[in-house]
Amino acid sequence: MKFLDLTKVYIRSGAGGGGCVSFRREKYIEYGGPDGGDGGGGGSVWAEAVDGLNTLIDFRYQQHFFAKNGQPGMGKQRTGKDGDDILLRVPVGTEILDEDQETVIADMTELGQRVQLARGGNGGWGNLHFKSATNQAPRKSNPGQDGVERTLWLRLKLIADVGLLGLPNAGKSTFLAATSNARPKIADYPFTTLHPNLGVVGVDSAEFVIADIPGLIEGAHEGRGLGHRFLGHVERCSVLMHLVDGTSETMIEDYHTIIGELEAYGGDLANRPRITVLNKIDALDEEELATACAELEKASGGPVMQMSAVARTNTVEVLRALRNEIDAARLRELPAEEQAPWQP
Repeated sequence: MKFLDLTKVYIRSGAGGGGCVSFRREKYIEYGGPDGGDGGGGGSVWAEAVDGLNTLIDFRYQQHFFAKNGQPGMGKQRTGKDGDDILLRVPVGTEILDEDQETVIADMTELGQRVQLARGGNGGWGNLHFKSATNQAPRKSNPGQDGVERTLWLRLKLIADVGLLGLPNAGKSTFLAATSNARPKIADYPFTTLHPNLGVVGVDSAEFVIADIPGLIEGAHEGRGLGHRFLGHVERCSVLMHLVDGTSETMIEDYHTIIGELEAYGGDLANRPRITVLNKIDALDEEELATACAELEKASGGPVMQMSAVARTNTVEVLRALRNEIDAARLRELPAEEQAPWQP
């Protein structure tokens, strides 16, 4: 399944059916009078957050969603049938934006959440509604109300507890593959990851979700590289994990590049709880490791964890540090059969 996190859709609610002008003409009923029924209401367009989806790829192949119109009213006081509603099934975490791509209409953050995007038109009144003491044979009816036509944008922001940040080839995908069942593409060239990946990790009888986004470069908030839109996938995370390549000759500049992009992106992304991890320590000797760690601690102004994702050195310690930063309400208990066995 291909990943798609931004798409345009065209929706239109159904128009209401027109009212009917009709009179009773039974042979043995005197003074028949009006009996025109009302028109049926038009169908509405709804969006619902459903389980089992993590991409908007379905909306690439179908972009037009038109609800059914209501049927006109009929004689013998028969009301027209209402038009059927139409439902857009979107992944949890989808933002629904107006045509300007700025106005947020709805933010689908909870499973089962429903929102009405376009209300169907009301059905028109038949001439039975216009009968009165002074007008006992009205020949008047109302037309149905028109439907609503809109152009909307769907933007997916993945729901994850931890967001991985770093320059290309910092080891984000390797860490995700080493700690979860996710199998992202891993290679020795930049921009191996072209779309976000999710992985579920478990530690100390709890599990949480990690999001690996494509590597950032300087100017990413302006669309350089793979663009700033991938930063949106870490907006909902409780904690950010900043991976720094310990073998890089410009390690400190690499660190400041990512921090600068977070600040330039805006919002509170730069103020989100963040854990800095020095990766690829298996390629450094003791002296190089001590020097790199001291320089990074000075640049970050806080503690720095050491890890080798490929050798799986200190990965459990890093997961525990991440777990401690996640709100307890977002953690999920591991099933008993998946927890570590008891040992005396």
